[in-house]
Amino acid sequence: MGSRSKQAEGVMTLAEMKEFAGFASATQRYIRRSLDIGLDREDAMVRWSRDVVEAASIRAQARVYAILPELRERIPDDSGLEELEPLLAPLVTVTAFDLGQGRLTSFSAVRFLYERLIGAEVRPWLPSAFCAAAALPHLHPELRRKLLQSISEAAATASGWSNRKPAFFPYWVEKVDTGAALPN
Repeated sequence: MGSRSKQAEGVMTLAEMKEFAGFASATQRYIRRSLDIGLDREDAMVRWSRDVVEAASIRAQARVYAILPELRERIPDDSGLEELEPLLAPLVTVTAFDLGQGRLTSFSAVRFLYERLIGAEVRPWLPSAFCAAAALPHLHPELRRKLLQSISEAAATASGWSNRKPAFFPYWVEKVDTGAALPN
């Protein structure tokens, strides 16, 4: 039974890798950068900043992401309305920031990132946070349309969500000079 469980975990990890590989390169880069900032994995300024504009964006993202530890604690055990505001208001704000950066262009990219930043327990709340953030007026109307069309009916109307924790967390990988690695 143990090997079957490990095999299933491996299949799920490969599925997560495949999903990540399907995102545009700018989306992949933004997800890795966001994970470094939100999970405090790397010095994001050193790793990701290519110019002053990106440095300012990273500083702003770090300020917005300061709420993430609280968000992780605020995820309710049930879907009662009394639990809604303490989680959803800041979750919509964080989502609106990320969507405003223009690199997360679909619900699946937001879900992929937030399952890792906040945890699997956030899944039931993501469709509503995404739709609210994607409909905000700070986004260009064409981007709002694209974002709102990216959420599938199944995601928007799911009757239940998996609580399986994500296994694949994309990370920066240094480029290898293949010419230097080959023996003469």
